[in-house]
Amino acid sequence: MIKKISVLVDNDSWIIPYAEGLVSHFINEGRLALLCRDQSEIPDGDVCFMLGCMKIVSKENLQKNKYNLVVHESNLPKGKGFAPVAWQILEGAASIPVCLIEANSKVDSGDIWLKDCMKLNGTELHGEWRILQGKISVELAKKFVVECAGLTPATQAGKSSFFKKRTPKDSELDIFKSIDEQFNLLRIVDDINYPAFFVKDGIRYNICIEKCD
Repeated sequence: MIKKISVLVDNDSWIIPYAEGLVSHFINEGRLALLCRDQSEIPDGDVCFMLGCMKIVSKENLQKNKYNLVVHESNLPKGKGFAPVAWQILEGAASIPVCLIEANSKVDSGDIWLKDCMKLNGTELHGEWRILQGKISVELAKKFVVECAGLTPATQAGKSSFFKKRTPKDSELDIFKSIDEQFNLLRIVDDINYPAFFVKDGIRYNICIEKCD
């Protein structure tokens, strides 16, 4: 039975509120649970969930728990790497696999413990699909804690592919294409951190998008 749980978020990620809610959930169940903001804070325990982490956890810190688990949103081994949800929405995906995998020394290469799927209707903007992403991450963690004794991890099989890290430049719109052609790009931009923009006559213009009632 899993009794001691840690949740690691090593940056100021959007997922922090979901991590806080997950820790509260486990505490309310009577388990020992702790939110860690740096891998040096990881205690000895049963499982460490690593949500939205940017740094590779050292071998020493991985040895503190029996299970070290990461959520990754792609049909692994395809789609390893950065911003998998954004890249797949940009490609027009309506269904995005979500895997709970074992953390190891190779990025996004661990055995798959659980798998679910994000269903999209094609209208979700950045804040909306982030909510779906956060909720499914939390639910996979909860399910693992309850069912781990009966689970058997699956080794990743097939050819790997990688998504590159997105940069502000990736939010640029093409002024010669229609809004409809670029709607998926507008769905994945963050109006604050990496807004959509276009350049005309050497001048940059930012564009914000929101749904209206």
